[in-house]
Amino acid sequence: MTGPQMALVAMVVLPAVVGAVLAMAPRANRSAASIALVTAGLSTILAVITALTRPAASYPFLAGADFALNVDALASLIAPMIAAVTFLVLVFAAGTIRESRSRFFGLMLIFSASALVTATAASLPALLFAWELMGATSYALIGFWWRDGDRVSAGLTAFITTRSADLGLYVAAGAALAGGVGMGLADLSSVATPWRHVIAAGILVAALGKAAQLPFSFWLSGAMKGPSPVSALLHSAAMVAMGGYLLLRIQPLLASTGWAGPVAAWVGVATAVLMGFVALGQRNFKQLLAASTVAQLGFVVLAAGVGAVSGGAAHLVAHASVKALLFLVAGAWLRALGTEELTNLRGAARRWRIVGVAATVGALALAGIAPLSLWATKDSVLTAALETSPLLYAAGLVAGAVSAAYAGKILWIMWSRGTHRHARDHGTGTVTGLEQAPLVVLALGAATLGALALPPLSSVLAAALGGGGVVSVVELAVSAGIAVVVVVLMVWLRAPHPRWALGWFGLEAAAHVVIVRPSLALARALAFFDDHVLDRSVTVLAGGVGRLARTAAWADNHGIDRGVSVIADRVGRLGQLARIPQTGAIHHYFLQTIAVLVAGAVIWSLSTMMG
Repeated sequence: MTGPQMALVAMVVLPAVVGAVLAMAPRANRSAASIALVTAGLSTILAVITALTRPAASYPFLAGADFALNVDALASLIAPMIAAVTFLVLVFAAGTIRESRSRFFGLMLIFSASALVTATAASLPALLFAWELMGATSYALIGFWWRDGDRVSAGLTAFITTRSADLGLYVAAGAALAGGVGMGLADLSSVATPWRHVIAAGILVAALGKAAQLPFSFWLSGAMKGPSPVSALLHSAAMVAMGGYLLLRIQPLLASTGWAGPVAAWVGVATAVLMGFVALGQRNFKQLLAASTVAQLGFVVLAAGVGAVSGGAAHLVAHASVKALLFLVAGAWLRALGTEELTNLRGAARRWRIVGVAATVGALALAGIAPLSLWATKDSVLTAALETSPLLYAAGLVAGAVSAAYAGKILWIMWSRGTHRHARDHGTGTVTGLEQAPLVVLALGAATLGALALPPLSSVLAAALGGGGVVSVVELAVSAGIAVVVVVLMVWLRAPHPRWALGWFGLEAAAHVVIVRPSLALARALAFFDDHVLDRSVTVLAGGVGRLARTAAWADNHGIDRGVSVIADRVGRLGQLARIPQTGAIHHYFLQTIAVLVAGAVIWSLSTMMG
């Protein structure tokens, strides 16, 4: 194994092993944060090394299906982002998580390792392994405070919803095997029809579920009940982001079907628009950010649909920095003020200026204000959308305007004057240095990572990843102008919030009707079939086998055994008769010989006479 390959394996194995040890070592609570930070820091260094060396490793798993990892151009951009954001989030968590630290930091490291495997997976077995581990760990982290039933229920909702969509990956794996080309992700676009369409459909459903795109978006609302560092990592660099990343990874497959690309593009832009309105209608800061995450990842899904892989990757990286920043800000204010409600956060930026300035940079980037990051990356995607369909481009502009609207809402609330009476009863009233330090770093990323979508880096990325042409100055100016106008209007007029979007369009209730209730009904029917058909059949069969065994035992005892005993007795008697002539006297043997000869002579004479 070469040095770069060892770095690749260590990058994913180190946090996984250390995380597993910490999660199972409750006595390590005091040193858990330090161990996790050292591990995350080493993982970040290893991620940078692998990004520079681009190694690949493959290990036998199944016949024709290796467990393969590969750091190509796309993974070399995303893997360091995952590792770096994990490190910064853990720095913040070191100053806020006080209970069950060993379990928390252990699960976070495993979560990060699963995201790193997802980013570097080059075959379906590796992807499936990481995908499953990521989902299971997210359930444990969202319901981390397991004594609170609502939090555990929220984690269960996220797990079941994403698991339902994840079935698509298993369908895709089966279709890949049937297609006969193999299970390498790079080979899927060459599978013959109809298996290629089945693979594309399966992966598309699984990715949309993880990315919380329509109609799966509702699960992300409940996921906000987890600790704030969990929300920051889950929404920025792991789990949700990996859904969009997977579509960028398989973009050649989407394009080869003729239908999967347009479907992804329209689902992405529809999610960006509608979830933007949901974000605008929220009254809770983390709920607003959750809906915003779904909307912003809609641009990444749109990029995969129209072939703008470089633009989508740039947007994914920039969004990770922006969203990790804002979720950590929400966590800092939650601890200091004891609330996430927007009305109780008025003026929070005035009280803690470093946090306020960092949050302002994040909100302005989210709005698409030039020259901050998401302004350029979003326009890189929209430029490719315009080349595909003017309608897609127009819908993308609407989504960008709505983004500016809810970002303006954040800015007005956090800088307006407030009393913070709520903090005296529910919050600590302080923001520690460990909480503020990662905010500064993430704010720098939110301000500068837009360079990935601007010359000369945009040309380098486009050459390495494909798609994402040069963004025109007119497009950049139009987008920036719309963002400025909308933000100013929101701050100045304080436009009413769309109450009709407050409940996430009733998606969770609809899911209960369309998915949960039918699934429970099917489960009850299967349980009835199991109890009254399968179990009864097994019971009846077992009873029949018992009776058959008893019959066989009777036949053995009264038939076979008795027959053997009678035969043995007869043989014994014959043996006794055979021993009578055996006297040991030689004259008796001569007499017997003579008798036999005489008998033989008589028989021979009779046969001659008759012949």
